[in-house]
Amino acid sequence: MCSIVGLQGNFNGNDIIRMLKTSKNRGPDASGVYFDDIILDINLDEFQDDNEYKIAFGHNLLSIYDNNDRVSKPQPISNGNLVLVFNGELYNFATIRNLVKKVGVEAQITSDSEALLYLIDFYNKGDLLKAVQMAIKLIDGDYAFAVYDGENLAIARDPLGVKPLFYAENQNSKGFASTKDSLKEAGFTDISTLKPEHILYNWEDISPAQAIYEKVFDGDVDKIDKLLRLSLVKRVDGLREVGVIFSGGVDSSYLALLLREMSENIPLKITLYAVGVEGSKDVEAAIKASKSLNLPLEICEVTEDMIRESLPQVVHAIGDDNLMKVGVGLTTYFATKMVARDGIKVAISGQGADELFGGYKRYLKSFIDETLNFELRQDISNMYHVNLERDDACSMLNSVELRLPFLDEKLVELVLNIPDNKKIVSMHDDMRKSFLRKLAFEEGLDYDIAYRPKKAAQYGTGIDKILRKRILKDTDISSYLNL
Repeated sequence: MCSIVGLQGNFNGNDIIRMLKTSKNRGPDASGVYFDDIILDINLDEFQDDNEYKIAFGHNLLSIYDNNDRVSKPQPISNGNLVLVFNGELYNFATIRNLVKKVGVEAQITSDSEALLYLIDFYNKGDLLKAVQMAIKLIDGDYAFAVYDGENLAIARDPLGVKPLFYAENQNSKGFASTKDSLKEAGFTDISTLKPEHILYNWEDISPAQAIYEKVFDGDVDKIDKLLRLSLVKRVDGLREVGVIFSGGVDSSYLALLLREMSENIPLKITLYAVGVEGSKDVEAAIKASKSLNLPLEICEVTEDMIRESLPQVVHAIGDDNLMKVGVGLTTYFATKMVARDGIKVAISGQGADELFGGYKRYLKSFIDETLNFELRQDISNMYHVNLERDDACSMLNSVELRLPFLDEKLVELVLNIPDNKKIVSMHDDMRKSFLRKLAFEEGLDYDIAYRPKKAAQYGTGIDKILRKRILKDTDISSYLNL
């Protein structure tokens, strides 16, 4: 994962530098800029440019891949008249690379950004929008990117909104960035979010022909296990070690179980990371589950002082003082802080399982009212700004990339189209997520873990109780929004 920024209009070169400095935590390993017609690798602490420009891109790199076959390269990158900045991962990188080589590309392609650039270039016959639309049909990943052909600018976001992308305009220029703070640093105030699977083409919002959550077909439940395994395989391919954000519940435990199985055939080190106050439900469950899975567990025992110290940057990063969001955000922040401490750059999260399989308590009423499928589709369509941008912001405070196996495009399409009674079996089903629990148990997860009742992170960790009963008595957390 990285940070991308861009400006078009009338602006100063230092505007881009300030945007990059603001989002340096997202990509601490290298920085680069494109000004009108030149690309430079730069040191943000030393580089200045007070020239006026019409268009510019910027990029901060979080380097994840470093083998001979695939590396994380500094950006922006160019080929011919195309310039590109890319944030994210192509899970079918090898397939895309082989495809562009088959059509005659002789360049050495060793990074995701290069594979995407050459794919767009292949389809670009004078219509950049069509080229980007064709490329998006073929790539499988979580991403936000911008590409410029000298005249036209296309900005795109992945189908579920796993990677953030914001844009804005004022009287002098228009801009995009991975964070709102970068845009604010450039003087923008009215900031919008690019919706998932949308393309901003010359600053006009282009919707997809059909969003993932709108697709309707007869779903085959027998394919769910295979698609989840494939999703997980794709998300750890090329990694030597990975962290798992771990609560001891069915979602994270099932993913850990599948990862452990994979590690028997590939060299992959797995570490579990749990967060909670002393004696909290999540910590107790995580200890029990880690022993059952025979996987190492690291625990962050949260205290009131730790929450007070971390609260300002977490509230500011998520841009919301809603206690539910803050509680979950703090959990993600503390967990990924441990991940970063151990030198790991990628963490697996079970985010999305509740929205797909009907995990929340409120879904029981929807099931009774026969509106469950509609509500699940609505929640999936809104996840990008309800959950995903929050989790991304908090993990990237620690320069750790979250990967979300439950939010694989094909898996989401399928699970949204299986019958409601596979997710909630009756009006008395207080456990919910029936199919996922049954699948996890049948695959080898202990019964007590597979059927552990759902406990929201802010409650299971005990963080919400500290916030409400101690911190809010003398702290106005809304004041942290404008730090």
